[in-house]
Amino acid sequence: MATDIKDTTRAVEAAAVMGLLPARPRLLALGEPAHGEESLLELRNELFRQLVEQEGYRTIAIESDCLAGLAVDDCVTSATGTLDEALEHGFSHPDLGLSTSAANRELVRWMRAHNDGRPPSEQVRFAGLDGPLEITHAASPRRALTALHDHLRARVAADLLPCTGETLHRLLGADENWTDPAAMTDPSRSVGRSAGAGRLRLLADDLVALLDAQTPHLLATAPRDEWERARLYGRTATGLLRYHYWMADTSPARMTRLCALRALMMADNLLAVAERGPALVHAHNIHLQREKSTMQMWQGPVEWWGAGALLSARLGEEYAFVATALGTIRHRGVDTPPPDTVEGLLYALPEDRCLVDAPRLAAALGTAPPAPRVSPWFGYAPLDPAGLARRDGIVFLKDLPRDPRDAADSGR
Repeated sequence: MATDIKDTTRAVEAAAVMGLLPARPRLLALGEPAHGEESLLELRNELFRQLVEQEGYRTIAIESDCLAGLAVDDCVTSATGTLDEALEHGFSHPDLGLSTSAANRELVRWMRAHNDGRPPSEQVRFAGLDGPLEITHAASPRRALTALHDHLRARVAADLLPCTGETLHRLLGADENWTDPAAMTDPSRSVGRSAGAGRLRLLADDLVALLDAQTPHLLATAPRDEWERARLYGRTATGLLRYHYWMADTSPARMTRLCALRALMMADNLLAVAERGPALVHAHNIHLQREKSTMQMWQGPVEWWGAGALLSARLGEEYAFVATALGTIRHRGVDTPPPDTVEGLLYALPEDRCLVDAPRLAAALGTAPPAPRVSPWFGYAPLDPAGLARRDGIVFLKDLPRDPRDAADSGR
């Protein structure tokens, strides 16, 4: 069996990844099994550079706020602001340390340097694929909704607008009402089903419909990038208002709905990214896999169709998914994997890292899949051996080194 497994591996390179696939996908998804590990982000950067230089990829989309990501895209395409400002304002999820990551800094620096002097058609782009959502709260829809209204107000006849900007601000009220952390676990604290929120949902729908109806005019009178950005504001506004509505739900399906709505926002953002050309997507494996996603939450297990499953259904072979698996994360208490697990079988190979043809590996292992690995650290999600054949590939890293930021913190 060891020989068969060895035959399924190759070097971790963009060309080898493409060799696993029937055609160049519009969305090549690289999953990670744990957040906040610099080595995984460095690997992402390496593959993205190769995809740009060798395969014509032009966009990277990461698991971060889609609206915040506009600051990074502006930084790398038009040299707007400084690198420090792009990192501070362009990445969300502060609990994951995205804005302080050395690998993220290097990604933005490289993209900006790569674009210097190139025409827009040859530039690389950055996108956040996530909605403006955090573990503790969801953002106010103010930024997205007012930006969409401002875009239309400047370009179409006033009598076509469903409301004034003043009406929007009055209905939105204080942002603190939307972002109250208590609403995440207490539906009664959510404003998502208030009369004002209900009115805003209707207005957001009307504004998006107006944007769509005026597409020929908007594309003829302004750059396409402005129209694309307005579309982003529109789907974010409607997505946030829908999310807040279900935050006020008291049924047992509440968290299932919220996870599914987040996945839908991710998928819609990535479909828009794919319209620009081939892109590398980087997020947690759980968001990118083709089978249903599951998570243990405070009220029990939750199961939903993630962004990867939605995209695979829509794009077919134009969506590809390469998962990442790990041998050890000793600084997190994750030691050598048991030999009867997928990770254990791969750990026995001599390479420090390798790319695995996942369908061939599944065939080599036969009808009885290996035992599932159990992680002692909640932040690491091992591979599901039953889903091997549903992945196009696996990047396996044998031993993950300690994040330098963790070492610095422990020395204080």
